[in-house]
Amino acid sequence: MALRRLTLALMLLVMLPASAQAGAPRSAIFFYPWYSNQQHDGLYTHWTQGGHQPPLDLASHYFPARGPYSSADPRVLRAQMADIAAAGVDEVVSSWWGSGSTEDSRLAAVIRAAERRGLKVAVQLEPYPGRTVDTVAADLVYLRQLGIRDVYIYRSSDYNAGDWKRVTQQPNGMRLFAQTNLVRFAAKAGFAGFYTYDILVYDASKFVRLCEQARKAGILCAPSVGPGYEAWQATGDTRVKPRLFGATYDSMWRAAVRANADIVTITSYNEWGEGTQIEPAGHGGRYESYDGTYGLVGRAAERAYITRTAFWTSRWGR
Repeated sequence: MALRRLTLALMLLVMLPASAQAGAPRSAIFFYPWYSNQQHDGLYTHWTQGGHQPPLDLASHYFPARGPYSSADPRVLRAQMADIAAAGVDEVVSSWWGSGSTEDSRLAAVIRAAERRGLKVAVQLEPYPGRTVDTVAADLVYLRQLGIRDVYIYRSSDYNAGDWKRVTQQPNGMRLFAQTNLVRFAAKAGFAGFYTYDILVYDASKFVRLCEQARKAGILCAPSVGPGYEAWQATGDTRVKPRLFGATYDSMWRAAVRANADIVTITSYNEWGEGTQIEPAGHGGRYESYDGTYGLVGRAAERAYITRTAFWTSRWGR
């Protein structure tokens, strides 16, 4: 009798939506382990986009409080994971550019640092050169061996729904999220859910409609919120989403809560080149700072978005 009850309980757990299962993350943040510097790695990478020359000239409108750091520096990783944990975020979504990439070589260290802070780790599977549906299938086998259970697939529309089913219908114990605003496509392709990532194109006004579509389709809604966007220093993109001293971030969070999202994804912790970061920013001459954000100035303002994220995650539920 006891065995029958246990079996029934396990069956009911499997039948629950992923968002309802114990320990499922309610918030996740996109994280970039791709930065290098001269001191730690022998060269600068990613700080140099657009022809910039570190250490004082960076591909960003903001200057990181930690300076142009190396993502391979364990001290930096520990501090970054402490930030994310302090912000109340549940899951770190580490950018991953395929087996053998720099981001792949640093993933194990990200996992170790995150787990010490009680954080789950997922990956954003990027459109690396030569990526196909079949290479993604092999990637998932590899990533699962590392303990990864959530995979966010950027630019999912590169392949059609029928092709994706060769991957999504495999019983691998992972949740796959499609980066798209085409909810029906994500459902037809067999994804567990969708996320938007791009806070410039997919603004807060779309979240209610998208989450309603997701519920009807039976998949998870994970819209992306962010503080702003300003990328021309790194990429030449002249589009701007102003931060408005924190009002932009708050408006996106309110919309995600109002939409009853299953997961709130945050763009981003440290994409400095696109100006979406919430990582602490310092004062660096011509560089912008967070001064004035939520009424804070100086050292307090450096952590303004970490503090505000903690405000939202405490209300959203962990």
